[in-house]
Amino acid sequence: MQARDLCFKQALTAALALAFVLVPASKALAQTPDDFYRAEVVIVERLADPSAIEEQMAGMPVEPPLSGIRSLWVEDANGNRASDVRLAARNELYLNQAAARLENSGNYRVLATAGWYQTFPPNYNGRPMRVAVGKWLGEAGERAVEGHIEIDRQRYLHVKVHLNHWQEGEEQQELITWIRETRRMRSEEIHFIDSPTVGVLVFFRKIEG
Repeated sequence: MQARDLCFKQALTAALALAFVLVPASKALAQTPDDFYRAEVVIVERLADPSAIEEQMAGMPVEPPLSGIRSLWVEDANGNRASDVRLAARNELYLNQAAARLENSGNYRVLATAGWYQTFPPNYNGRPMRVAVGKWLGEAGERAVEGHIEIDRQRYLHVKVHLNHWQEGEEQQELITWIRETRRMRSEEIHFIDSPTVGVLVFFRKIEG
């Protein structure tokens, strides 16, 4: 796969530097278990002409979507969202300011803003959580950005991102770019996992009792 789009990363880095402001959670937690975290994921799409993307994805083998897994953020043909996670409102997210600045720049579209509380004990083997967002592709019967995200913890927290970005072609669905990456997380730091057309912001904060 060719080099990442440097302009995309530079613009996003600048936006995050201006935007990231930690704000307190809306509800205080009187008691919290050990290894209790606030997890946040923001998925963004770069508003770029797919024909200008230099990734050579034709013929790349793509596994079928996982079935029977939990949904993190799944939108149907009518834009109705389904999630098996109790999500916080967007205005409560630590990443809300970053998401808003990216939208206001006119260069990005925010596709999903998911934040939730969860315990991640040591040796925690997470389960994949389904994602389906972006433009509805009628011929394919699915969203343009689909895949799954998984969070594990051994000694450190790790986030696995497996997303495909599709478009409708003349004869069939065409793959534009994808993300296949596992990243070790650091608490209270923004991490960015990207492809030339899709990016995922990830944030964790440990909640003390």
